[in-house]
Amino acid sequence: MVVKLKIGFECGACFLRQASEAIDLATEDYNLKIELIREIYEFLSSNFYSTTNSNKTGSQIHNLIKERTGCRDPYVQEKAEGNRIALKYIPVVEDILRENDSLENHVKIAIIGNILDFGAFKIDTDVDSLINNALKKELTINDVEHFEESLKKHNKVLYLVDNTGEIVFDKLLLRKIKEYDVDITVAVKSEPIINDACMEDALDVGLDEFADLVEIGAGTVGYVDSEISDEFREIFNDHDFIISKGMGNYEGLTEIDTSDKDLYFMFCSKCDVISRDIGVNLQDMVILKAN
Repeated sequence: MVVKLKIGFECGACFLRQASEAIDLATEDYNLKIELIREIYEFLSSNFYSTTNSNKTGSQIHNLIKERTGCRDPYVQEKAEGNRIALKYIPVVEDILRENDSLENHVKIAIIGNILDFGAFKIDTDVDSLINNALKKELTINDVEHFEESLKKHNKVLYLVDNTGEIVFDKLLLRKIKEYDVDITVAVKSEPIINDACMEDALDVGLDEFADLVEIGAGTVGYVDSEISDEFREIFNDHDFIISKGMGNYEGLTEIDTSDKDLYFMFCSKCDVISRDIGVNLQDMVILKAN
């Protein structure tokens, strides 16, 4: 059973790296950059503890940057780049799926898409190399058999997507899930945050071909239970079967009690804290049943 994820000391440096990148993308005003990074230092010095909620803290930092710079979507170009990279690989992964149309292969492809994460990696990371290496790897934690049992057991599923670009690969898994006669609801962010997928992004890649699309009512890093809308909470509570993509949703959902749900986490582990938490190495891929 998954237990609450504790923040790691490494998260402090990660907050600052993300903040620095977001500030650089959001404004060319050098004096404002200095002011902002100082404000973020001060914020973290007062709010960084072992009990800190990582997702909420990250969300506050990114929203501060957006508010102070007036830039609603600092990562707009990176999101477009994520889509470009993902679409380039579609012929490759479609060939793989033609050779082996298994559920496991579809899950693996969807998890490979989670590599397209400009929050976890530096902007100049060689993502192409990471994807090519991932295509040769197996799932380190593989609960696909349990996942298939849940697909046969339930008639509907809530799918929490993560990043733009990644959702191009998610679409292939949604197509496979529909073969099990399961109704799919896909949840996206209501406001831009890093390179997370919003409604416009989901519509652009055609996720509505296989799923009903809803917004969570917030623009947060991952899932933050205190920030979701009442409407989305009803949707969340109404689903006994949930697919959670990405590390941010893993971090957020391990903060709350989900023991009454069939919950599956799918992601590529891109940080030491989460790798340590689930007992895998960096860049390992997992589908993990929570309960």
